[in-house]
Amino acid sequence: MLDKSVGKIVKIVLVMLLACTVVVAACTKKSSEENTSQTTEQPTTDTIKSDAAIAEEVELTQTTEKTNKIKKTKQTEETVEEAVKQAVHTVISKTADVQSQPAAEITRAQFAPLEIKLPKSMFIGTPQNMRVPNLEKPLGRPRPPFLAPVGTKNVGFKKPVASSDEMPIIGEIDLISDGDKEATDGSYVELGPFLQNVTLDLGKEYEIYAILIWHFHKQPRVYFDVVVRVADDSDFITNVKTLFNNDHDNSSGLGVGQDMHYVETAEGKLIDAKGVGARYVRLYSNGNSNNDLNHYIEVEVHGRPARSL
Repeated sequence: MLDKSVGKIVKIVLVMLLACTVVVAACTKKSSEENTSQTTEQPTTDTIKSDAAIAEEVELTQTTEKTNKIKKTKQTEETVEEAVKQAVHTVISKTADVQSQPAAEITRAQFAPLEIKLPKSMFIGTPQNMRVPNLEKPLGRPRPPFLAPVGTKNVGFKKPVASSDEMPIIGEIDLISDGDKEATDGSYVELGPFLQNVTLDLGKEYEIYAILIWHFHKQPRVYFDVVVRVADDSDFITNVKTLFNNDHDNSSGLGVGQDMHYVETAEGKLIDAKGVGARYVRLYSNGNSNNDLNHYIEVEVHGRPARSL
């Protein structure tokens, strides 16, 4: 009886042990499958993340390349635009130079400082109480050398001079081109009041590069309505050009000028004529800051013979 009971107990224990073994095995298999599943899924997630990062990196690279390309294109366009502007400016400048100067000057472009012999200075500085509108400030130093083509000289020396005042108050008209620029008695001509003019006949056409005027530099003065013109004929009808005009209110009737008034000095007033071609040179004035009279010590016309093309 006892043996049967023990046998039953043993069977029950064995069955329980077998059941536990099966349960343990099942749990182990399930755990293994879960681990395998997690291991399998992890590379997939990593792979997805890696692909996204790569795609983002590629997109960023493409965007950077496009941006750089746009910048380079813009820089290239700006460079081309600047080059075009510079080329246009150069062409315009050269064209203006060609149009403003005789062809002879363009082909003979050798320049040298103009030789100007100055008279003795009679005073220094600019008067402080001169109430003249549009008055040019003094340089405070010697005038810079004026460059002109080699061979340029005073072609007005000893040339005949005509005047609107045929009977000067003091002096003779021919003093204006005699080469004496000193501010001493006997070196200047005094013309009547109001608007007067003097005209130099150079005898033939010249390329004129500079005109120098000494009205009266014994004391500081400003002469009004100073106008300088050139022409091909003595009546000033053909090829008339105005080289200087400081008549700010057209009181001379020759047009309103944009040039400034200036104080007379021993250096004289130098007017850049830019190689203009002409035979006759006419100078106007209309009194001065001291009185209504007009004066000339000397006029120089620096040029060289015009050459046919």
